[in-house]
Amino acid sequence: MEFFRIRRDIPFMRHALVFNVVSLVTFIAAVIFLVTRGLNFSIEFTGGVVVEAAYSQPADIEALRGALQKVGVSEPQVQNFGTARDVLLRLSLKDVAASPSIATPDAKLDSAKLTDAVLKAGGDGVNITRVEVIGPQVGRELAQDGALALLFVIIGIVIYLALRFEWKFAVAAIVANLHDVVIILGFFAAFQWEFSLTVLAAVLAVLGYSVNESVVIADRIRENFRKMRKASVEQVIDNAITSTMSRTIITHGLTETMVLSMLLFGGPTLHYFALALTIGILFGIYSSVLVMAPITKWLGVKREDLVKPVKEKAGAVV
Repeated sequence: MEFFRIRRDIPFMRHALVFNVVSLVTFIAAVIFLVTRGLNFSIEFTGGVVVEAAYSQPADIEALRGALQKVGVSEPQVQNFGTARDVLLRLSLKDVAASPSIATPDAKLDSAKLTDAVLKAGGDGVNITRVEVIGPQVGRELAQDGALALLFVIIGIVIYLALRFEWKFAVAAIVANLHDVVIILGFFAAFQWEFSLTVLAAVLAVLGYSVNESVVIADRIRENFRKMRKASVEQVIDNAITSTMSRTIITHGLTETMVLSMLLFGGPTLHYFALALTIGILFGIYSSVLVMAPITKWLGVKREDLVKPVKEKAGAVV
């Protein structure tokens, strides 16, 4: 399906060096932010307190958040889950330790004081169904598991692309995909946005989403090597990118529209998840077209890598 067709190939590879320099600068900037500022991990990674409360009527989230701030919780995470009457509260250990209104003298959570604060904010008909403390050890295990999940996804992508196409495409695609991941993490480090399990899920989703675009372009490059036998490598890659632009605009435009609707109307629960996807999709388009393809060119991809020569049968009449 195409909304439009570009008649003349756009010379992307003529400016490949410029694109790669821009990518390298943004990558280095993201790494600097990660090293100097670090990620602002949520309580799933750092440890904290999870409270579930059931209300007899739709809960006033803002009133509950304000009540917790009055007792010394600087950044309470309050959201609905399931229904409008069910509320989930997440408090970091540093907030608990800094708030004498909900902590004991030795800076540990006083469940009775926290429960009292929630009940006062909710009025009549509030039932505390769960109070759970997540220790730092659990957070470290989650961080390790998340890093392993990211590593296994990367290894799987490399193996798939190497078998499906050629190792040069595998190297170029994984460099481009890691570029997307580091850029997302760099944004979260630079602005100190909260990095939670949902954001990690968004990062993994971006990896799969970005590699899909790389596969489409790589497949078109292989097809062009078969059809455009007299064309240079640069011409083959330019034609592959240009001929897939209509598909790219349709696919990514519709996806970005859906993600932006989550970002604008999804509320605090989906905010950082949608934000990570928004950044990932935008840079995923850029990296698949203007990072992966030029790196493939620098690695020296050629027709013989993708098109097997035709073997003449013995005794054939010429």
